[in-house]
Amino acid sequence: MSFSSDSFYGYTVKNIDGVDVSLEAYKGKVLLVVNTASKCGYTPQYEGLQEIYSNYKEQGFEILGFPANNFMGQEPGSDEEIKEFCTAKYNVEFQMFSKVSVKGKDQHPLFSLLTEAENPDFKGNIKWNFEKFLISKDGTLLHRFRSGVKPTDKEMKMAIEAALKN
Repeated sequence: MSFSSDSFYGYTVKNIDGVDVSLEAYKGKVLLVVNTASKCGYTPQYEGLQEIYSNYKEQGFEILGFPANNFMGQEPGSDEEIKEFCTAKYNVEFQMFSKVSVKGKDQHPLFSLLTEAENPDFKGNIKWNFEKFLISKDGTLLHRFRSGVKPTDKEMKMAIEAALKN
């Protein structure tokens, strides 16, 4: 599967409130696409995600959070419960989407595209919650980060800042 801006921006996804959102609305912005979960050891990364969102949003940076229940049932809640959790516990202000599957036979097509796309890091199945995909302003997959890379880690910030400058 070839990753291009046309293919990435061609998707329409439901946000956490059930409203259809065309990814085309994000053209010209640097994006961090993240598969999230509320009952995971990495769940505290919501705090770091919110921090980098607050730091870079004025420069054209957006985070797109996609809850997924693919890993040991760590996202069992409904969209409403997930939204309440993210807002109450972590003051999440970035865009959250409706729960999707990020691997397996029912994998959402957007995540098929992201996991199969060529990039300088690696490709293949998502291994756990909170994997991150950095997308350029023109819809190119720039970098992919495994769950252990925190949103506030130096390598993540440097990659975001470089993408914002281009």
